[in-house]
Amino acid sequence: MTAVPITLSPSAAARVAFIATKQAKPAILRLSVEGGGCSGFQYRFGLADAPDAEDSVTETDGVTLVVDPASLDLVSGCVVDYVESLGGAAFKVENPNAVAGCGCGSSFAV
Repeated sequence: MTAVPITLSPSAAARVAFIATKQAKPAILRLSVEGGGCSGFQYRFGLADAPDAEDSVTETDGVTLVVDPASLDLVSGCVVDYVESLGGAAFKVENPNAVAGCGCGSSFAV
């Protein structure tokens, strides 16, 4: 495991901790990137039981964020946040590598 050049905001860490407690799982958020979406790539979030040996790892307020090696190049330098607005609540990735994105913010292009 190596250190991740990604930041998990305190609000995102608090939300992951809340979800993990409700589901009786460890507070480990996996961020991955898959092909698809309206802009070419899309983010995937899920709780993990443990980091894989090749994952990059960062921690904020006791919550671990893990990223697989294939996704890391596409999300390096990102900030993962949790935002609540009138339109709903969601994890949001602020990605400095993205040159385009869709209106809903769930997909991007590099």
